Amino acid sequence: MDLAQAEAVADLIDASSAAAAKSAMASLSGAFSKRVNQLADDIIHLRMLVEATLDFPEEEIDFLEKYQAADTLQNIEKELAEILRQAKQGMVLRDGLHVVLAGQPNVGKSSLLNALAGDDIAIVTDIAGTTRDRVTQLIHLDGVPIHIVDTAGLRETEDTVESIGIARSWAEIEKANVIIHLHDARYPGDQLDSAITARLPANTPTLIVHNKSDLLESSPESAIGTTENTGQTLYISAKSGKGLDELRQVLLDIAGWNSSSESPWLARERHLQALKATDGHLKMAAAHAAQTDQVLDLFAEELRLAHDQLSSITGVFSSDDLLGEIFSSFCIGK
Repeated sequence: MDLAQAEAVADLIDASSAAAAKSAMASLSGAFSKRVNQLADDIIHLRMLVEATLDFPEEEIDFLEKYQAADTLQNIEKELAEILRQAKQGMVLRDGLHVVLAGQPNVGKSSLLNALAGDDIAIVTDIAGTTRDRVTQLIHLDGVPIHIVDTAGLRETEDTVESIGIARSWAEIEKANVIIHLHDARYPGDQLDSAITARLPANTPTLIVHNKSDLLESSPESAIGTTENTGQTLYISAKSGKGLDELRQVLLDIAGWNSSSESPWLARERHLQALKATDGHLKMAAAHAAQTDQVLDLFAEELRLAHDQLSSITGVFSSDDLLGEIFSSFCIGK
């Protein structure tokens, strides 16, 4: 069992949906490791050609040209792109999204949480400031875990308990993967909503969602509209359920989930970072190979770094192993 398979044991235990458990089992059985190891073998073959050209110049053989190294590198990059795409899907399936419901009091945050969860999780009243502390609920959309956090309404207050709740709300907002900024559809352009918008983290995806659209005299024809300043805007009714399907789909889109091409395995953040680093080194290797005055030392070094990143996912491959591959493949150095 390699490192990726060992991690899959914990992922299987922690799986929160049937889809996640299925993919964790695939990782445990070695599906992910097999793809990574095959890609690593292809890089080993390419490294072998470069090192042989560098270390045995007396052979007077251009191993890179003879064994079509350029085509091999292109194929490796294509395969890595596919593995990276599937790994991103696998990470979404494993980690899901941390979604925070934010907004001023009495805009329907708790009602939306209950509607998405399909249960009365949070207390709902007409009294502003009912929610004093965060309420978290896990739901699944197409097998993807969505951690929804209902928070205290954001406003200025002298109430000590409510102030603590609001401070915790902002702390949750800072940690969010996605922020749903809930507005009351009956009061567009509210000054408090504008103040909240100005304070939201600039780098976190934020959905502007107008709730209580069922109370408008003329409801929008579509649940999804556009505005000049915010781009995509959703009109929903947590009470009637209008627009909730569109909201669910937007959340899946932000997560990068594609149900038609789900990942055959789970992936972790460290796997994704290693694959991205591998891609960067391969691109640098390709750039060196494309130069008219090829610097094979730099080409070889980028391949080594790319291979080290892949090896970090499943195990370790030493320089002695590489020499063994060279001597087993060529009759050289005698």
